[in-house]
Amino acid sequence: MPEHVGGTELYTQTLARYQVQMGHSAAIFTPSATTPTGTAPSAQDEDGVRVYRAGLGAHGRFQVFRNTFSNKQLDGAFTAVLAQEKPDIIHIQHLMGLPPSLIERIQAAAIPYVITLHDYWYGCANAQLIANDSGDICAGPDKTYRNCGRCAIARAGKANLAWLSPMVAPLMRYRNGRLRRIITQAYKVIAPTRFVQTIYQQMGFPDDNFIVIQHGIEVPEEKIERILRERPSSPPHTLHIGYIGSIAHQKGIHHLITAVNQLPHDGVKLTLYGGLDAFPEYVAHLRQLIRHPGIQLAGRIARDKIWAAFASFDVVAMPTLWYEASPLTIQEAFAVKTPIVASRIGAMPDKITHGIDGLLVPPGDVDALRAALLSLLENPTLLPQLQSGIKPVYTMTQQARDINIVYTNATHT
Repeated sequence: MPEHVGGTELYTQTLARYQVQMGHSAAIFTPSATTPTGTAPSAQDEDGVRVYRAGLGAHGRFQVFRNTFSNKQLDGAFTAVLAQEKPDIIHIQHLMGLPPSLIERIQAAAIPYVITLHDYWYGCANAQLIANDSGDICAGPDKTYRNCGRCAIARAGKANLAWLSPMVAPLMRYRNGRLRRIITQAYKVIAPTRFVQTIYQQMGFPDDNFIVIQHGIEVPEEKIERILRERPSSPPHTLHIGYIGSIAHQKGIHHLITAVNQLPHDGVKLTLYGGLDAFPEYVAHLRQLIRHPGIQLAGRIARDKIWAAFASFDVVAMPTLWYEASPLTIQEAFAVKTPIVASRIGAMPDKITHGIDGLLVPPGDVDALRAALLSLLENPTLLPQLQSGIKPVYTMTQQARDINIVYTNATHT
């Protein structure tokens, strides 16, 4: 933050702030594209958290990937921060774009570290287990790593050179071997859902040091209470569908638009919030798909407006096509008693109970998605039933306390 605003960044920022409120001293180390290369990182106070931004300068995907093997500047910057901070414990939120040598510095200083898994990056270089050459969901590296080689070549925009995959495969094997050791040597590896732990098991990672602690969210209770008090009842046979998140192909938004196109034009709205500049070709495709007058691509929404937006929806749609690890959107929607229609894939069934607090449909099944939304429109008792089934959400306060137990055990072992 603020160079990139995503789930991992928001989570890290919020957790660190809560740790400071609990009386701890917290510092964050992060690579920075806007900080000049070679600039010695100095602490900037952000809500009581010291943030060190190590300068990388402008860089692309290849540079991020190359950093997985080595980056002397980042290594030196981290070594300096480590000597200055002298932490009791280090919590790794993500290593993408950072060299594994940082872990060697941590181990040399005899500092315990824990890892939170926000995706599948330690076993999959593109982090999402989606094959870049085919767009299909992947089971992870095969025995030869040639599938990883093909994926890496396709990600570089050279799919026509897939025949080179046997030569790239050893590099991918080496990458995963280094990252696997980082996982196994951690004091604890925190998986946000049981599904994430299972996927890492299936990719061959030993999970003796894994522990499941779900992500918590920051809940502004007074604000939410006011929003719920003032929440108007939707007229019968109307439906406001909402989406808040990345506007990207793997999120399945094209299937959602296609499904809503087939719903009645009167009384149905679909509002899609998310940045429109990251994948302009996909956004252009979505605009071409829109046939329903109630569909709006609303762009990015300010963080302080999210709660009111969730409450303005009758239902939140999450038609994802990939293995979502633990989307905070679910808890944010549930915090304001808004049910969810989602794909039955990844961690979604871990967090949404079909027929109780939401509806689950097969991923990529437009007809099933349309039918689920239509049932909410035609059955006036279904939405209140799902709203009543939503349980209190797991908060950041609760999670910070649970993680603090992990820290305490790690530093007293």
